Amino acid sequence: MRARAALPRSAWPGTLVARLFLIFLIGLVLAYGLSFAALFYERYNATRSMMLGDLERDVAIAIDVLGRLPANERAAWLPRLSSGNRVYELGNGQADQPLQLDVARTAARSIEAALGGARPLTVRAMADDPRHIQARVVLSDGQPVVLNIHLSSMRPAPWLLAVLAVQLILLIACAWLAVRLAVRPLTRLAHAAETLDPNAKSPLLQEDGPAEVAHAATAFNAMQARIAAHVAERMQILGAISHDLQTPITRMKLRTEFMDPSEDRDKLAQDLNEVERLVREGIDYARSAHGKVEPPVRVDLNAFLQSLVYDYQDTGKPVSLEGDSGAPLMARPHALRRILGNLIDNALKFAGAAQVQVATHDDATLSIFVLDRGPGIPDHELAAVLQPFYRLEGSRNRDTGGTGLGLAIAQQLAQAMDGALILSAREGGGLSVELRLARQ
Repeated sequence: MRARAALPRSAWPGTLVARLFLIFLIGLVLAYGLSFAALFYERYNATRSMMLGDLERDVAIAIDVLGRLPANERAAWLPRLSSGNRVYELGNGQADQPLQLDVARTAARSIEAALGGARPLTVRAMADDPRHIQARVVLSDGQPVVLNIHLSSMRPAPWLLAVLAVQLILLIACAWLAVRLAVRPLTRLAHAAETLDPNAKSPLLQEDGPAEVAHAATAFNAMQARIAAHVAERMQILGAISHDLQTPITRMKLRTEFMDPSEDRDKLAQDLNEVERLVREGIDYARSAHGKVEPPVRVDLNAFLQSLVYDYQDTGKPVSLEGDSGAPLMARPHALRRILGNLIDNALKFAGAAQVQVATHDDATLSIFVLDRGPGIPDHELAAVLQPFYRLEGSRNRDTGGTGLGLAIAQQLAQAMDGALILSAREGGGLSVELRLARQ
């Protein structure tokens, strides 16, 4: 079967906050761009209409005044008639290029309309500046007058750009705040789902805020309660069945004692012992789900570990201890003893010896390692062996007495103590099991 082609990676940002904010930002920029363009166009048309109206009126008045004045007095009146970008001068002018800009042609039509065709008119642009035009008018006595017009480009006022920028920044900040407030409940819901622990009582979500958020929080809390009730019911069933099985198993063991010695009797007794061990560990696993029932107390970890290791050494088991835990630790001693006991028993069972090491970390945590030189566990099965009733092929199987609950019980008790159980391959061969606890 042909492999499916890889989908192209989306150019969108990875987070919902960034995506929503990008949509708002693009919308705001487009809306403000259209608003500014419309405002600028309206102002341009208004300014253009006013400028052309003034131009027609000023040109008509100025040419009429100059035409009535004696030739020797016209030069004195030129500064009085000039204003701003319109300057009058006597002579033929220097402009000799045709008009190229639309605004220049519009100004020429306005001047032509102001004069009404009564006097000869020529409008040309300067060669070095197409926005500088000269309108040459011949007066009634034949003297030419040139009107210099500097066509200014329409630019928005600096204060207008500043006001628009401040408004846009305020709207962007409000959009960012709105997006954050809208996505925050979803973030809390995702965090609560990630930290949901069926074996521990997780804090409930606050059922406040908008109706949709409150409804989602209520539904999540109800789901969390159903999961906890379901797990508790299953543990109760497991504990009850395991407990009730002990009585018939005991009766069957007693009956085998009265049977005649035979190979079948020995096999039956061995099977009953195995079933009893499985039932007993099933009860222990069910009880380990309630590891937080035991109150935490301050424990001198060095003395605690020495006592545990000495108990094994007194029975001839090769168990050693290294390291110093430093200050006392807040822990649940019975749960801690059960965890380390299971780990040491596994190491003795599969490697024949166990090594306990203590190490402290800078982040206010410490680790208790149980090391062995046994066959180890493949990397792809390190997570699976922590599941209940999971047994490896080969040496770590039912034939060696394993029930698949030892590590599961240790894992469950470690979680009840707010710790972590970390399995890894030991350098040089064997297994390393780390119990990491936080100092309180």
